[in-house]
Amino acid sequence: MNPRSLTRRDLLIAGSAALGAGLTACETPPRQRFAELTYAHFGPFRLDVATIEIVSEYQSPLAPPHIEHLLPAPPEQTLRRWARDRLVATGAAGYRGRFVITDARVTEAKLAKTEGIRGAFTTDQSERYDGAIAAALEIRAERGNFRDGYAVASASRLRTVPEGISINARETVWFELVETLMNDFNAEMERQIRANLTRFLRQ
Repeated sequence: MNPRSLTRRDLLIAGSAALGAGLTACETPPRQRFAELTYAHFGPFRLDVATIEIVSEYQSPLAPPHIEHLLPAPPEQTLRRWARDRLVATGAAGYRGRFVITDARVTEAKLAKTEGIRGAFTTDQSERYDGAIAAALEIRAERGNFRDGYAVASASRLRTVPEGISINARETVWFELVETLMNDFNAEMERQIRANLTRFLRQ
C-alpha cells in the first residue's frame, strides 16, 4: 500500500494497535492464588480447659531485612490458624489455655555473585530467606499465674533463589518455606503436648 494513500483515521488505528500491543507486552503477570494452610485434618487436641487464648509476643519490624509481612502465608497468621484448628477447650471452669507466639520471622539476605567474565555465564543464587517460628502452649489455673502445664515448639528453615527469578516463582518459594516450617512445628508441638500435657488431654 502506498503510504501516501493512508488516511489520518488509518494512522490513528495503526498507532492505537501498536500502543496496545506494547502495553500488553509490559503488563505484570497476574498475582497467583495460594491455598490456605489449614490443620484441622490432623485432628484436635481436646484440652481440659475452659478457654484458650491466642496471643502474639512477636512484633514484625515491617522493614528490611524482615519480609514476613509480604508473604502469601504470613507465619504469624498461620500459627494463629494452627491454634484455632488444633486446640479445643472442652473443660469446665478451673483452667485456661494460652497459646503464645514468640517468633514468626522471615528475613532476606543478599548473596554474593560471581564476578568477571565467568559471572556473565553463571546463574547465581541471589537471595537467601531464613524463616523461624516458635510458640508455647501454657495451661494455667484461672486464679493465679502459676503455670500448671507447658509445651513449646520451634522450627527454622532456609531457602535460596536464583537471580532473575520471577515474582510468581519467588512467592511460591516463600509459600513453600512457611508450609515446611509449619509442618515441622506441627510435628514437634504434637510431641511436646503428648509428652508434657497428658493430664490435660481428653479423648
